[in-house]
Amino acid sequence: MAALSDTPRPIAAVLSHPWLGHVARLALVSAYLIGGVQKLTDFPAAVAEQAHFGLQPAELWAVAAIAVELIGSVLVVVNRLVWLAAGALGVLTFVAMLTANDFWRMDGHDRFMALNSFFEHLGLIAGLVLVSVMSWRARRA
Repeated sequence: MAALSDTPRPIAAVLSHPWLGHVARLALVSAYLIGGVQKLTDFPAAVAEQAHFGLQPAELWAVAAIAVELIGSVLVVVNRLVWLAAGALGVLTFVAMLTANDFWRMDGHDRFMALNSFFEHLGLIAGLVLVSVMSWRARRA
């Protein structure tokens, strides 16, 4: 009798597929890729976004966000310097959590939405940590 912790064969086949890691890393950073491209193609809107959240100088924050989102995402997808790329994306996400999702200052529906977004961003940071751990372990093995 198989132990309860054993992975069923169909699931194991999916998990062992060579492309699954690539697709998962791409999905993990997809919002950063889209955000970075949008900011790059509409830089004035990127600057306005940073200013809206009180990040000054807004131009510098916009350039930093674009660089981290695009370079960090590519590094995660190609599985190179993942600890650095995911760390930079995680810090960017943490700053965004604190500035854009300040649920502790809100009431009602706005608080509900900001609280959900805050913890979604926290989950994204956890995903970045996990992809770093997996990359490190794979390189160590």
